[in-house]
Amino acid sequence: MKIATVREIRQDLNMRSEKELIELCLRLSKFKKENKELLTYLLYEAENEDAYIQKVQKYIEEEFSQIKTRSLFVAKKSVRKILRQCKKYIRFSKKKATEIEILLFFCSQLLDFRPSKRSTPLQNIYHQQIKMIEKSIPKLHEDLQYDYGIELEELQQRAYHYMIG
Repeated sequence: MKIATVREIRQDLNMRSEKELIELCLRLSKFKKENKELLTYLLYEAENEDAYIQKVQKYIEEEFSQIKTRSLFVAKKSVRKILRQCKKYIRFSKKKATEIEILLFFCSQLLDFRPSKRSTPLQNIYHQQIKMIEKSIPKLHEDLQYDYGIELEELQQRAYHYMIG
């Protein structure tokens, strides 16, 4: 079965009536949980990005508090699961500022997370996210670049003290 291109789909959707579009959206939402989550974001949360970011941050906090720290393997898997969810929430928004806010908060929680031993894989996850933040900051307005640059610097200072201390 040949899958239509985005361009073809857009052209076909432009020819559909409003009622047909609603039916297509509802049918699409029944097939995959992620489709329903995206529709929920677009319909209810896209208007208030700050509240959306706060919900995601609350989710991150709750998930980190539930991680079992005895086994580094389980801790690493749990952190990766949280990060996968964060990436999904970032994809829904498509806004660089939201991406940076969520990743900064994730990295902050990861620094506060104390497994029973130091873990190189967790440190690698942290450093990968810092690199992503550093790549995203230049794509923002100058004022936001400055503000997020300061937050990133503070986070890196905390990480430096954690690695030494």
